[in-house]
Amino acid sequence: MAKTIVVKQIGSPIRRPAKQRATLIGLGLNKMHKTRELEDTPSVRGMVNSISHMVEIIEEKG
Repeated sequence: MAKTIVVKQIGSPIRRPAKQRATLIGLGLNKMHKTRELEDTPSVRGMVNSISHMVEIIEEKG
């Protein structure tokens, strides 16, 4: 079983660079307070780290 993380969007993409908005969309987050369960891979961790001011990791499973 693969490790997963639950990520929640806590910040608005309004007035953010296009790259940060695209990262949110790539993670499947497009509305405030939406949560997603994602596979815990280095690429996903890098995406979360690049927008860490707009998301929070709620839970780590696995």
